[in-house]
Amino acid sequence: MPLQKLQFRAGINRDSTSYTNEGGWFDGDKVRFRNGLPEKIGGWTKYSDSQFVGTCRALHTWTALDNTNFIGIGTSQKYYLNAGGTYYDITPLRLTTGGGDVTFSATNGSGTIQVTDTDHGANLNDFVTFTNAAGLGGNITADVLNQEYQISSVTASNTYTINAKDTSGNGVVANGSDTGNGGSSTVGAYQINVGLDDNSYGTGWGAGIWGGISGSASTTAIDDGSGITALDTSVTVDSSANFETTGYLLIGSEIIQYTGKTSTTFTGLLRGLFGTTSASHADNATVTEALGGWGMPATTNVAGALLRHWSHDNFGEDLVMNVRDGAIYYWDKSGGTSTRAVEITTLAGSTNAPTIAKKVIVSERDRHVLAFGCDSETASGTQDPLLIRFASQESLTEWNALPTNTAGELRIGTGSEIVTAVQTKQQTLVITDVSVHALQFIGPPFTFGITEVGRNTTIISENAAVAVEESVYWMGYREFYVYNGRTQKLVCPVQDFVFSDLNRDQDTKIVAGQNSAYSEGWWFYPSSSATANDRYVVYNYEQNIWYYGTLARTAWVDRGVLLYPIAASTDNYLYYQEFGLDDGSQSPASGITSFIESSQVTIGDGDKFFFASRVIPDITFRESTNETPQVNLTLKARRFPGATYSQTDTSAVTQSASTPIELFTEKADIRLRGRSFALRLESTATGVSWRLGTTRVDLRQDGRR
Repeated sequence: MPLQKLQFRAGINRDSTSYTNEGGWFDGDKVRFRNGLPEKIGGWTKYSDSQFVGTCRALHTWTALDNTNFIGIGTSQKYYLNAGGTYYDITPLRLTTGGGDVTFSATNGSGTIQVTDTDHGANLNDFVTFTNAAGLGGNITADVLNQEYQISSVTASNTYTINAKDTSGNGVVANGSDTGNGGSSTVGAYQINVGLDDNSYGTGWGAGIWGGISGSASTTAIDDGSGITALDTSVTVDSSANFETTGYLLIGSEIIQYTGKTSTTFTGLLRGLFGTTSASHADNATVTEALGGWGMPATTNVAGALLRHWSHDNFGEDLVMNVRDGAIYYWDKSGGTSTRAVEITTLAGSTNAPTIAKKVIVSERDRHVLAFGCDSETASGTQDPLLIRFASQESLTEWNALPTNTAGELRIGTGSEIVTAVQTKQQTLVITDVSVHALQFIGPPFTFGITEVGRNTTIISENAAVAVEESVYWMGYREFYVYNGRTQKLVCPVQDFVFSDLNRDQDTKIVAGQNSAYSEGWWFYPSSSATANDRYVVYNYEQNIWYYGTLARTAWVDRGVLLYPIAASTDNYLYYQEFGLDDGSQSPASGITSFIESSQVTIGDGDKFFFASRVIPDITFRESTNETPQVNLTLKARRFPGATYSQTDTSAVTQSASTPIELFTEKADIRLRGRSFALRLESTATGVSWRLGTTRVDLRQDGRR
């Protein structure tokens, strides 16, 4: 019989069986489709050799009037600007102490410095910068103290510890001469409290048993001679046998975390947690295991324990940003990259500005700053998760609604909270947990009008929506949606595959992004076996097809200001995407494993066996930089749909010339027998670009048995 063409529909389908999906593609990684044909995606390379601190959850690019290209980077611990590959820390400050409010103490032979600052409000891993401190008399010099530190432990409401370091970051150990306290002029500048890298279900107001104990909690008593002081970091008890290896203790009204134990001691104590006060406790005082109490770790899923998200937008060449469920901040470019962002409530002339919000954007067409899920003009500090407020046109500070300005507020009537808002060219789409609303500028006296355009919808995370021209695509809890004048579900042939392999405990990490050069919307998500984003799913809105793969990205911004898309990875680097052909996360760059595999191909009704004797490939290697680019072409034979592949034959297809025409391996001789066949194409080498055409197979009938 004549050669059999192996032609397949564009896109991947995993919601059908491989046998049912005959004529389609069934699996792949790091491939896309152009004009219906599969090809390897582009590579990536580091945007900068420097790393940021924390996990990046938000990226924003813009160009200033002096043609400086900026990238705004919101992480779990800081906010950065990147200009020319250099990171500038503009994280807002929450507190700057008076001179002398901060003192230090050191212990001979230890690198741990205790810092005393009344009601410091700091949390573990917060950042603080000390200035004007004097040395302690020995190894702990003024240069050691006067720099930025990350807090290593919070021992009480008035004390915490840091690990001493020199200006190069190397550890420093105190000696016997370090008896001073840093002098009377030390100033501590505290950055806003850091956020979480991961969702931490089980913390939050009201979780678990009020008071920190349950009826089945283990108890013991202090057996430490004269008891313990408010500064002690270990305690001897009658017995710790029935207590967890690590956990929390309740002594009197103080909640204490312990990080280790022996049979009669709790060690590594962190004192006065969750709003309680570190105190002295007498010998024989009762020690109770704290299990899921008010304001402390519990076993209940609590929304307040979600990871940190940022939103940000341009106000001219300046920047407005917001920590989700936190304050709104402003960075003024005229102050330079050494200037930190400040809360908008502190700006000159600020009137009734929101103090808390879920998201902030700047309406591009009419120049209004919009705050979503914020506090109202009349109830400052009390967050309304369905409220939208807007400052007067062209103003950051005028939020007081008056007949003479365009400031005001609107409240959505459906849902329990605004999850996100996405700006298109003509309007802003506001998505709650159950509904979709179109917010549009209509001019005075109402300024904005809002219309419900969808009901009974879901959205899986704050960053799971992406705007494409006048359309918005987003990922729900079990489906994908599009708004293009009306809200509707997208038909997705990989839907079951994606949602069955999703870590639901970390689903707020899901982030969407557009890759406009290829008409794609991308969603990065954590698979069921991962806690960080390690997979992606793509919707090609031009071809109306889907495909997926593996790639660790936590934030994405499309090309525009920069020539290539920019993405943040779990390794704390920014990457140019669609740049080159290889994995540039290391030097030298490594090859990318890219493959595509078809569903089963049957001949006729599938009732007969066929013998395959040769494969004639059709592959282009254009844009390859490897002198002899190569892919592996595999044909697999199967007897029955539920059986394993009984025979597999792999042949290398190698380019042998590129001009005047592209020449490559003419044919591959094989020997396979089966009722159905599957085709797989894979490349792993560096410098390889490939695109598959129409492969042909030489088949002859070989009987029914």
